[in-house]
Amino acid sequence: MELRQLRYFVAIVDHGSLSRAARVLHIAQPALTQQVKQLEDELAAQLLHRSAQGVIATDAGKIFYEHAQAILKQVTDARSAVAQSTDKPAGTVALGIPQSASGILALPLLTAMRARYPDISLQLTEELTGNLIEQLKTGRINLAVLFNDGQLTAFATTPLVEEEMMFITRSGSRYASARRSITFARAVKARLILPGMQHGVRPRIESVARAAGLTLDNVVEISSVTIMKSAILADIGATILPVAPLLPEIKRGEMSAYSISAISGEKLSRTLTLCASKNIPLTTAAAAVERLVLEVTDELCRSGQWLHAKILARP
Repeated sequence: MELRQLRYFVAIVDHGSLSRAARVLHIAQPALTQQVKQLEDELAAQLLHRSAQGVIATDAGKIFYEHAQAILKQVTDARSAVAQSTDKPAGTVALGIPQSASGILALPLLTAMRARYPDISLQLTEELTGNLIEQLKTGRINLAVLFNDGQLTAFATTPLVEEEMMFITRSGSRYASARRSITFARAVKARLILPGMQHGVRPRIESVARAAGLTLDNVVEISSVTIMKSAILADIGATILPVAPLLPEIKRGEMSAYSISAISGEKLSRTLTLCASKNIPLTTAAAAVERLVLEVTDELCRSGQWLHAKILARP
């Protein structure tokens, strides 16, 4: 198996056509077809399904595509690491951010990147936590902001912030609390709009509920922050989230946020952690992005822009 075969295969899947891929790769189509055939023979699996409309990856092809992308990225990173200067890092760095944190972190980070490291191309990926974990394991992304649920031992981790999770409703909602806070027991009795279990927030809420002997029986499951906002504003239900993803609506007075008291009297919170692979070394550019994420996060907390979040101690 050769790297060029991986590049050819990825290009074919990306373009959905052998002829278009051949033009982009500057290779004759029969030669491209032969390379794919050799790859399929070596793997003993059909990778592409050909039709009059073009080509698509088979189930085996989809799996191989993910690995091929990761391998090609690691090769690119390795070349970049050798060529880079530590004084002026350059190259491409892929960073994954969960949906519920991207609203507060993404734009300040991009602004700081442009000012500090203009030669680094930052690729931001907004995904569910479960998807980010898989991409980080396979090397498709260099870094990821993940929720620390005690299951991150496979990664090199640096604590970022602890966010208070709050009970959030439409302003004037039937689910709203008459006070500035609400007990966890009362909050979970409301119709809750929550993300799926792949999202780091949901397992945390379920864990606290189990510990308190409570169950979440009336949940509307929505993993899209945009759709969740619309559902809350339609008063379909309330949610339990950090305020960051819903901050614009809260500031405009369209939504209200209430502190939650757990059974123990402690605040309900989640921890965000910056993660990297233990097995794939960071390039100079990726290490620079890692440092900048910490700096931007700290500044957002100190300035009060990241509401109800506090900086965590780091080794």
